[in-house]
Amino acid sequence: MLISKLQDVTIRQLRALGAVAATGSVTGAANRLHLTQPAVTLQLRSLQNLAGLPLLQRTSDGMILTGAGQEVLGLLERIEAAVANCTTSLDMIAGHTGGRVAIGAVSTAKYFVPFVIAGFSKLYPQVEITLKIGNRQELREALRGYELDIAIMGRTPAEIQVETHLIGDNPHIIIAPKGHWLEQDFGLAIADLSHEIFLTREQGSGTRLLMEQLFEANKFQPIIGMEMSSNETIKQAVTAGLGIAFISAHTVATEIEDGRLVMLDIAGLPVIRQWFVVRRYDKTLLPPAQAMLDFFAAEGAKYLPKAPQKRL
Repeated sequence: MLISKLQDVTIRQLRALGAVAATGSVTGAANRLHLTQPAVTLQLRSLQNLAGLPLLQRTSDGMILTGAGQEVLGLLERIEAAVANCTTSLDMIAGHTGGRVAIGAVSTAKYFVPFVIAGFSKLYPQVEITLKIGNRQELREALRGYELDIAIMGRTPAEIQVETHLIGDNPHIIIAPKGHWLEQDFGLAIADLSHEIFLTREQGSGTRLLMEQLFEANKFQPIIGMEMSSNETIKQAVTAGLGIAFISAHTVATEIEDGRLVMLDIAGLPVIRQWFVVRRYDKTLLPPAQAMLDFFAAEGAKYLPKAPQKRL
C-alpha cells in the first residue's frame, strides 16, 4: 500500500508540476522554470514518489494531470497564494503601513496611552496593535518573556537591560473626598495625616512602591485600609469617603476638575516621577514597532493629562 509523504514536499517540486501542467511537456516546463530537462524530471519523479500516486498522464496532446495531480496542483496554488500574501505583508511592514505591535502599559498609564495609540493609528491605520495593561511586576515579566515590543512605565526594571526614552513627568499627589476636613488647609506635613486611613494599590504596583518610599523618607507609619488592584476602584472608594490615597495625578485629573475629589496641599508633594517608553535591548523591533516607539518618545508628552495645580 502506497502512503503519501507530502509533508516532505518542496516548492520546487510543486512548481515543476505546475509548469508541466501549464505547458504540457517537460521541455516546456524546463524553459518556463529556466532549468534543464533532467532537473525538471528529477523534481517530478521525487514529487510522485512522495505523493505515492501517478500525477501525470502522457497523451497524444502532451502531458496532463491525473486526478491526484490536480489535487497536488491545488496545493501549489494555495502555497503560492500564501507566499504572495506574506510578501505583501512584509512589504507593508517594511513600509510601516502594516504588521503588528505589542504594547504593555502599567495601569496608571491607561489614562493617556490609548490616546497616543489613536494618534499613531491615524498615521498608520493598517498596523494591528495589542495593548496589555498590568502592574509593574506583570509588565516586567512580559518584557522578560519577550512578549512585548515596547512598554510604558514609570520605573524601569533594573534586572532587564532596556533602552529607555522619556515621555514626560508623572506627578503623584494625595487625594481626599470633596469636603474633607483638611481640604482648605495649606502646607500640611505628612505627619498631619496620621489619623487618616490610606487606600492603597496592591504589592508589585509602582504607585505602592513610591508611596512606601515617601512614607519611609518621612518616618511615617500610615493606617492602611483596603488594598486595591485598580486606580478606578481607589477613586470610587475615596469619593465614597472610605479614606484618602496616594495616586498619580494623571489618573484623577478629571475627578478633581469636576470637583468630585480634592488634592490635599502637602509639603513636598507632588512627588514627580517620569513616564518612560522602554524596549529590551536584545528584542528585534520590526519597522512598525520601531515607528511606535519613536512616536511615543516624540509625541507622547502631548497626550499626558493636565495635572491639577496647588492653590495659590
